[in-house]
Amino acid sequence: MLNEKIIKYTSRLPFHSPWFIIIIFSVFGLIGILNHSMWRDEVNPWLIVRDSESLGDLVANIHYEGHPILWYFSLALLRKIVDNPIIMQIFHLAITVVSVTVFCLYSPFNYQQKFLFSFGFFPFYEYLLFSRNYAFSMLFIFAFCTTFSSRKITYAYLAILLGLLANSSAYGLFVSFSLLLTLLAEFSFDSEHRQQYFSQSQKYDLFLSILIIIFSFLLSIYIITPPTDSYLYGGLNNGWIIQLDVRHLLKTIGRIFGSYLLIIPHHKRWLDLIVCTIITLFIVILTLIKLSKKPIPLFFYIIGNCVIFAFTYFKFIGMPRHFGHFYLVLIAALWLESYYQNSRVLLNKFSVRPNSIAFVQKWHHIALMLILYVQFLGGIYSFSRDLVVPFSASRETSQYIQKAGLNNEFIVASQDASMAPLSGYLNRKFYYPELQKMGSFTLFKKGRQNVEQVEILSQINSLLKNHDDQKKILLILNKKLNVNRNDLKIVPIKDFHRGWVDSERYYLYWVDEA
Repeated sequence: MLNEKIIKYTSRLPFHSPWFIIIIFSVFGLIGILNHSMWRDEVNPWLIVRDSESLGDLVANIHYEGHPILWYFSLALLRKIVDNPIIMQIFHLAITVVSVTVFCLYSPFNYQQKFLFSFGFFPFYEYLLFSRNYAFSMLFIFAFCTTFSSRKITYAYLAILLGLLANSSAYGLFVSFSLLLTLLAEFSFDSEHRQQYFSQSQKYDLFLSILIIIFSFLLSIYIITPPTDSYLYGGLNNGWIIQLDVRHLLKTIGRIFGSYLLIIPHHKRWLDLIVCTIITLFIVILTLIKLSKKPIPLFFYIIGNCVIFAFTYFKFIGMPRHFGHFYLVLIAALWLESYYQNSRVLLNKFSVRPNSIAFVQKWHHIALMLILYVQFLGGIYSFSRDLVVPFSASRETSQYIQKAGLNNEFIVASQDASMAPLSGYLNRKFYYPELQKMGSFTLFKKGRQNVEQVEILSQINSLLKNHDDQKKILLILNKKLNVNRNDLKIVPIKDFHRGWVDSERYYLYWVDEA
């Protein structure tokens, strides 16, 4: 009797409601993102928006970033509300919370899978705490999957979402292109769907949807194409790998492994590369066989992985925020699978037995749950680590400068790319020796030169001599000063070492004439 009452009472608690996941995620997400110390990759776009002199100048600057315009234009609108990068963090939190909300409310996964995914490495850490354009991928992919059934009446909604996804990041463009090819494949080969669409849609719907897609894709490609004077090409300065390199091939497959199981195999150890490749291929093959009953989601899974894999191999090996899109493709393919009835076309063609499919289904579920649990543990660990160890020493350094009343001093800062978060937090420009002028954000193009500490002190000496009103200079370096000049008096002020990113540990000095 007592047991029945306990069960009846606990069943009323919202622990197994999707809203329980959403609320807990939102609360911890707010705590995490307000605690997070931003680094250069987060703040540099904010500074580009803040300090570009005009709309044309803004677009020209974005060209050097290797990213489409959506994130930058979003920041421009946010800055009209509050001129503080914290609003960027709140906006980014909102993007991730909405993504998780859509996933929890509308995806076909069970409650346990939704919980594990939501607090996994990518939603709960990489695409939550780091305020960058990659969170848009999760939002628009999930929104696409949610509204996928609307294609029977109109393609306009999906076209808009694909356009937004294409203009969120280069990897968003890859996934968007893969989803577009999936829609085209279904429209071309499924006559029943095609007839149903034409019988229910407006006459202009297909034409309008095509226009939206063409415009969005051309805009994205135009913006991410680097100018001729960009020497880093959006961070991709290694050219194209056009020859077969077995080690690099295994290293690229290792990025899929890293996307699923969060371990990056050591590229110099053949055993690591081979083992991770075998495990990756096992998971991929299981997924291919599982999806073989649903040809359209199978097509998307193949195309999505191939497009990202090709770019990863031929051009840019990437970081977790980049190859995390392999994971999003997997989740999206399994989501889209729920919209289709089982088909025996591929199974009959390859003479696959029903009991073999049941066997694969069992092992794929085991593999998927393993992935979700690893992602969950990685998410909890990484999120907790960020609460304890600042990702960058930028916020602590900025707070010290403000409390010590140093923000109005003339500041020389180097290396310029590592100073973006300080410029953002302090809401001011610095003198950059790399540019030999005042600046905030960094564009990797001709005219910018890396400088050694000897050159930095030489420029400071010139600044002191050429400006009589300049008695002393506050010098901020991201490496400890190891040189000196007899005609300069250099006094250390304070060092800031607590930061996960070693290039964003700061050293403050007073410099004046000896």
